[in-house]
Amino acid sequence: MEIGSFPFLSPEGFSNNGEGGEFSWFQEMENWFNGNGKKKGRKDGEESLVNEELKKNGSRDITSSILLLDDGAKQEQHQWFTDSNQERAVFEANYKNEVQEMNDYFDQIQSHYTEMNELDDSRNKRARKSSSPVANTATAALVSAGNSDNAGPSHSGSGSGHQRRLWVKDRSKDWWDKCNHPDFSDEEFKRAFRMSKATFDMICEELEPAVMKKNTMLRDAIPVRQRVAVCIWRLATGEPLRMVSKRFGLGISTCHKLVLEVCAAIKTVLMPKFVQWPDGTKMKKIKDEFESATGIPNVGGSIYTTHIPIIAPKANASAYFNKTLTERTQKNSYSITLQGIVDKNCVFTDVCIGWPGSMSNEQILEKSAFYQSATKGHLKDIWVVGSKGHPLMDWVLVPYSHQNLTWAQHAFNEKIGEIEKVGKGAFARLKGRWSCLQKRTEVKLQELPVVLGACCVLHNICEIRGEGMEAELKFEVFDDDVIPENNLRSRAAVQARDHIAHNLLHHGLAGTGFL
Repeated sequence: MEIGSFPFLSPEGFSNNGEGGEFSWFQEMENWFNGNGKKKGRKDGEESLVNEELKKNGSRDITSSILLLDDGAKQEQHQWFTDSNQERAVFEANYKNEVQEMNDYFDQIQSHYTEMNELDDSRNKRARKSSSPVANTATAALVSAGNSDNAGPSHSGSGSGHQRRLWVKDRSKDWWDKCNHPDFSDEEFKRAFRMSKATFDMICEELEPAVMKKNTMLRDAIPVRQRVAVCIWRLATGEPLRMVSKRFGLGISTCHKLVLEVCAAIKTVLMPKFVQWPDGTKMKKIKDEFESATGIPNVGGSIYTTHIPIIAPKANASAYFNKTLTERTQKNSYSITLQGIVDKNCVFTDVCIGWPGSMSNEQILEKSAFYQSATKGHLKDIWVVGSKGHPLMDWVLVPYSHQNLTWAQHAFNEKIGEIEKVGKGAFARLKGRWSCLQKRTEVKLQELPVVLGACCVLHNICEIRGEGMEAELKFEVFDDDVIPENNLRSRAAVQARDHIAHNLLHHGLAGTGFL
C-alpha cells in the first residue's frame, strides 16, 4: 500500500515552529489562488473531507502493517523457541544416556574390586579365626579409648570411617597354664624345671623387682613367673627357641629376649648372694668337712675347669679351637672355658667364665681374679686342690705327676683324687641339671658368659636348698687339661705336700686302693 503525496498530508505534519514565526506551505498556496476564493473554498472543503478520510485510512493501514509485522516476528520467535526446546530435549536425552552408561561402567569396576576383596578376605579367614577373643576385646577397648582421648577423628588409609585393628597372633599357653596351676604336682614341676615349686617361687620373688615390666597401651606385660619359667626351662632342657615358643605361647624373639634379660637379672641380683667366697666361719666349716673326709688339712675348695662347646666364631676362631675335644669327637670343635672352685657340698664359691678354649688350665687360672687375690696374700693357711693341669703353688695343691711314685705319694694322690672328684662332680651336676651346657648353644659369644653365670647361680640355689637330681640327668665330664711343663712353682709347697703325704701314710689315714 502506497502512501499519497503531499495533498493528502496534514499541514500540521509539515509545520516548522521557529522563533521568527510560523510558516505554512498551505498558506502560500492560499495566497497564490487568491483570485478564485470561492471556488477554492468549496474545493478546499471537499479536499479537506477527502484528506481526513484518507488520513484515517492511512493510519489504519499503517497500524495493520505494524500488527502484521509484530505477528510475524512473534511467530518466528515462537518457532525459534520451539526449535531450541526440541534441540535441548535431544541434548539432555543424549547426556542422560551417556551418564547412565558411565555409571554402569563404574558399577562394573566396583563389582570387580568387591570380588577381589572378598577373595582376599577368604584367604585371610584362617588368620582372622585364629585371633583370640580376649585380644580382640582388648584391642577394641584400646581403640575406643584412644578415640575418646584424641581431640580429632582418627583416620586410616581406607577412609575416616574405618579404624585400625591390632592383630596379635594367638599361641597356645595350655602347657604353661597347666604347669603354673596350683594343682600341678611338684614332681612333674621339678622334672620340667629341675627344681621344686618352693625354690622356683623364691627365685621369682627375688627377681621380681628386676624383671617385672609395666603394662602398655598395646598389650599387658608378661608376668614375672612366666618370664622366669621361660629362662629356666630353656636352660634346663637346652631345647631350641622354637620349642620354647610353643611351650609358653610366646614369639621366638620374645623368648630369646626373656632368657637374656632373666639371666642378666640372676647375675646382677642373685650372684652376689649365692656365689661368694666364704668368710672365716664358713671357711672353717669347709676345712673341717674336707679334712674329715680325706685327712688333708686346710683344704678350702676344689678347683676344676670345663669347656662349653660353641659355634666357631667369625673373628679369631683359632683362639677358641679345642684340640683335646677335637681329637675326642673327630671333628673341629670350639669352646669357651668355665673355671670354678667348689666346697664339699658342690657349691660354687668362685667362678671365672669366658676365656677361649685353646688356653690351658694354668693360663686360665692366671687370668682369673681369684689368682690376683691369692697372689696378694688373701689366702692364708688355705689350700685349693687342683688337677695335674694346675701348677703346685703356695695355695694350690696338686697330685704327684711323675713316674715311680712311693707309697706315701700314692696315698696322697688317692686322697687328693677324692677332692678332685668333688670339683669334677660339681661340674657334672651343673651340666646334667642345665642341659644347655652339653651342646653348642645358639647364644652369641659375647652374651654367653651371662648365661653361664646364671647356670652357676641356679646350680648353687638348688644345691643349697637340697634339690636332688634324677638318675637320667647324670652327665659325664671329660678332662680337657694338659699337664704344664713347670708343675712346681714353690719349694715350700713341695715340702708341704711331702709332709702331708707322709702324715697320711704313717697315721693310717691313707687308703689301700693303690696296694
